[in-house]
Amino acid sequence: MRIYVVDAFTDTAFSGNPAGVCLPDAAHAADAAWMQSVAAEMRHAETAFLVPSTRDDADWDLRWFTPAIEVDLCGHATLASAHVLFTEGLAGVDVRFATRSGVLSARRLPEGGIVLDFPMLPPQQVPEPAGLPEILGVPVAAVAGGGGDLLVELESADAVRGVAPDLDALARLPYRCVVVTAPGEGGTDFVSRVFAPAVGIPEDPVTGSAHCLLAPYWAPRVGRTRLTARQLSERGGAVGAEVLGERVALVGDAVLVLRGELAV
Repeated sequence: MRIYVVDAFTDTAFSGNPAGVCLPDAAHAADAAWMQSVAAEMRHAETAFLVPSTRDDADWDLRWFTPAIEVDLCGHATLASAHVLFTEGLAGVDVRFATRSGVLSARRLPEGGIVLDFPMLPPQQVPEPAGLPEILGVPVAAVAGGGGDLLVELESADAVRGVAPDLDALARLPYRCVVVTAPGEGGTDFVSRVFAPAVGIPEDPVTGSAHCLLAPYWAPRVGRTRLTARQLSERGGAVGAEVLGERVALVGDAVLVLRGELAV
C-alpha cells in the first residue's frame, strides 16, 4: 500500500501544509478504523485515502482523517492527493473525487500548480462567543460563521501574526475551526491563521477549506472575486482563491517529499 507525504500550498519543501496520502488495498479500503489509525500514526493535520471509484461521475473516492476524526472537507489534502495522482501517472490533466462534500475536481495548470473546485461556504451572521477577545488575546473587529467554522476578523496582519490563543478554551467553542483573519499586506488581499484544537489540530499550517469561507467574506470588501491570500502559520503558505457563483476555485502548488509503503 503506497503512502506519501506532500507539502501543499507551497512550491518549497518543508513549508506549507504537509498531508499524508494513502492508496489502501482492497482489504483496507472500507475500514474506517484502520484509516483513522493510519492518520493518527502519520500525525499530520489530515491524511487522505484514495480508492478507485465505481461511480460514473468520479474517478477516485476520497476520505480525509485528522489524527482524531474523519472530516467532511479538506483543501490541502485534496491538493496533495491530486498532486500524487498527477506526478505518479495515475491521472491525466483532470481528476474528480467523490467525497462527503460532493464531487470535487482538480486540474493541473499548464503554467504550474493545481486548481481545485470546491463548494463556497457563505458567511453567516453569528453572535460573538462570550470572552472571545480574552481567549484569543487580541481585540475582535467582527465575527462570522460558515461550514461549522468561526471566522474572526482582527485589525491587522500583525494582530493575526501575534495571536496566541487559549487552546483549551477554543476547543470548548461550538465550532470545528476558529479562523482569524485581517486585511493583507505586501500585495496580498487577506491573511489568516486557523486553530482547530476541537478536532486534534492546535494550529493548521495552511487550510484550503477555510478559504471557501474566507474568499466570499473578503471578496466584497476588496471589490474583486479573484483574491490572493497567505496563511501566517510558522510554516506559512499561499492560496489563490476565486469566487465563482456558489463555488470557490482554490489554486496552489505542492511538493512531494516522501514516497513509502505501508506494511500493516
